[in-house]
Amino acid sequence: MFTEQFNQEFEAIRGQLKSYILRITASVADTEDLVQDTYLKGVEKLDSFREESSLKTWIFTIASNLAKDTLRAKKRWTENVTDICKEAAMSNQAFFQEAMHIRMTSPQGQFEIREHIAFCFTCISKSLPLEQQICLLLKEVYEFKVHEIAQIIATTEAMVKYYLHTGRSKMVQIFEGRCALINKEGVCHQCSELNGIFNPKQKLQEALVKIEMAKEAQKADREHLFNLRMQVVRGIDPFESDAAALQLHHLEHNRVVMERYLEKNAE
Repeated sequence: MFTEQFNQEFEAIRGQLKSYILRITASVADTEDLVQDTYLKGVEKLDSFREESSLKTWIFTIASNLAKDTLRAKKRWTENVTDICKEAAMSNQAFFQEAMHIRMTSPQGQFEIREHIAFCFTCISKSLPLEQQICLLLKEVYEFKVHEIAQIIATTEAMVKYYLHTGRSKMVQIFEGRCALINKEGVCHQCSELNGIFNPKQKLQEALVKIEMAKEAQKADREHLFNLRMQVVRGIDPFESDAAALQLHHLEHNRVVMERYLEKNAE
């Protein structure tokens, strides 16, 4: 009977679990493997579940541990990941050809600025120490409570609060200096640039008017703007949106570029 309950809960949260693992690993292939491994390990360890947490929290604990094991030997991405990957993309004709093919043929090939905001968060959050990234995702995107996060990453609530404070502060600082949607002097204009490439007939202002973060950029403080950014991320399933195929293609490109960049610069 309990196995049936586990299966029902796993299926109910599978979408959240997939997007969570993707945002940690930036790899579709790793995500598919880890979701399957999480299910198999959950079934294997089901007798050890003592109902000291919710079943959802327990499943996310398994997934988080597996993801950390996968990433343990990998280096953090750099804060300027979008600059590095943009430079690599500009010299990669095959990348743009494939992107345009997806744009023209896939039902999930649209370019949406909202989706790219979430995509950008995924890439930049990988510059955080892993514990900070995980805590930030669990709290701000998947809306776990602090005590649940403490159970998931096996630490104290005080440490979770520390990770959340430092991780959030760092991300606010990065976006303040980079994102031109928030700070008109920000160095990164990729949302508007890519919108011009993939949606040449759409006026940028028409796209921005639909995004509360962009509308409030001139009057809100940066903490509130970060909260609005998190609303955007929470509202998007990177596997199911109308822009999923295009953005996943971009994410795979960024992952490959960053792994090569980090390996080269470690020599």
